[in-house]
Amino acid sequence: MIETIVLDIGETITRDDRYWALWADWLDIPRHTLSALVGAVVARGQDNAEALRLALPGIDVAAEYDAREAAGRGEDLDESDLYDDVRPALSMFQQAGVRVVIAGNQTPRAAELLRDLDLPADLIVTSGEWGVAKPQPEFFRRVLDVAQAAPRASLYVGDHPANDVFPAKAAGLRVAHLRRGPWGHLWAEDPEVVAVADWRIDSLTQLTEIVKG
Repeated sequence: MIETIVLDIGETITRDDRYWALWADWLDIPRHTLSALVGAVVARGQDNAEALRLALPGIDVAAEYDAREAAGRGEDLDESDLYDDVRPALSMFQQAGVRVVIAGNQTPRAAELLRDLDLPADLIVTSGEWGVAKPQPEFFRRVLDVAQAAPRASLYVGDHPANDVFPAKAAGLRVAHLRRGPWGHLWAEDPEVVAVADWRIDSLTQLTEIVKG
């Protein structure tokens, strides 16, 4: 029985479209160009931030992030960034008595913005707040601490094989691979993902039947 569901953030809860569009605008790069570069690094199995380094070799990503914030053009999240199934699914989980945790590789600012959306979740936390990021085992030890349930009664949901599926399973959690965003679609039929994931889903609402079961 699943007692706690822990959800990744980017391309699980939120769309990354506007995230990359804002970066492109800040760096004065055509949006399509940066989007294509994101696709290229996904295909290579690299971190998304490599797209910025491909676009502007030598870029100090952290410094540019701080400059954006200082200029009032930093991170932004609103209702339009949420996938349509997020609120209905999270509400159904809580109605079923399941603890809902949102935990992903994001900044402290992203955590604040998500909390401001008043999502039906018991806890929202990010790697920036914890000081440790996926796929490090310590991140998933923290996940298990906040899950407040046994590993086999805790389900981690995400789109990214290397950051979500494999390390969550290695930590003893149940895992659902979500076919969403570039990572989720590109690796959906990968034999290792198919073998490791306990469930493979196209929508968060599909998890309600898993919870009931």
